[in-house]
This record gives sequence, structure tokens and C-alpha cells, in this order.
Amino acid sequence: TLKMQRLSHIMKLFYSSDFSINSTKFNLSNTSNILRIICGLFLIPEVFGKFNGFMQLNPNIVNFFASVGLSPPEFWVYSAALGELLCGLALVFGICTRYAALGAALILFVAVIALNIVRGYFAWTWSIGGDEYLIFWIICCCIVALNDFKALKK
Repeated sequence: TLKMQRLSHIMKLFYSSDFSINSTKFNLSNTSNILRIICGLFLIPEVFGKFNGFMQLNPNIVNFFASVGLSPPEFWVYSAALGELLCGLALVFGICTRYAALGAALILFVAVIALNIVRGYFAWTWSIGGDEYLIFWIICCCIVALNDFKALKK
């Protein structure tokens, strides 16, 4: 029945279009594409900041992860870098967009929590390392995910 078809469509997690790369995903007259690509590109420098050289971890980042209580910190730095890289590339190329955007938002949310653990307080301090920058990107990633979920209904 039609109701069952709609239900199976809603419950399906992945579609073939989630894994295709085509020109419509790079149409810059579509503002959703622009935001998606920018969110992905934003994550790439975050990956490189975790390293001093090829696969050589930045000791400041390792110490930060250790100060948050993540053990072993090296594992968590590699995990964060891999997550940022995969989510960033997926967003740039429009692959599994809604999941990549939610994954990026989750990574950024964990970063906000970690910063507040180390700092000891919530800071909305525009020019000295406040949370607003990360929260802005969390909101952007959530908008990308919502846009992609909305596109499923069409």
C-alpha cells in the first residue's frame, strides 16, 4: 500500500544518491550546496592543525586531549582528525551529506565541551577563544543536515 511505501521510504537510511557525485552537487546557484561545501572546507584545516608533519602529532593538541581526560590522548587525536577529514571530504563532495553534517556537528559539540572542561567555564568571548565560533559551525552543519533531510521528502 501507499502508506507502507512511504514508511519504508522514511525508514531507509541510505539511498543510491547518497553515494553519487554529480554536477548538481556543485551547482553554486543552490545556496544549500554553497553552505555544504564551505562547512566541509572549514573542517580540513582542523585536521592539519593536529599534526606537525606527516602523521606526527602536534604535542600541544595531544596535551589538550590529555587535559580533558581522554586516554590515550594520541588515539583520540587520530580519531578526531579522521572524523574531521571524512566528514569534511564527504561534505565537500556531497556524499552522505546528512550523516556527514551531523557527524561534523557532533565533533564540534565535543570540542565545545572539551574547551569548557579545560577552561572551567562557558565563554562567549568573541576575540579570545570563546565557544561562539564552534557553535556557529555546529548550527551551519545542522542546517546542512536539515536541508538534506528535507530534500529526501521531494
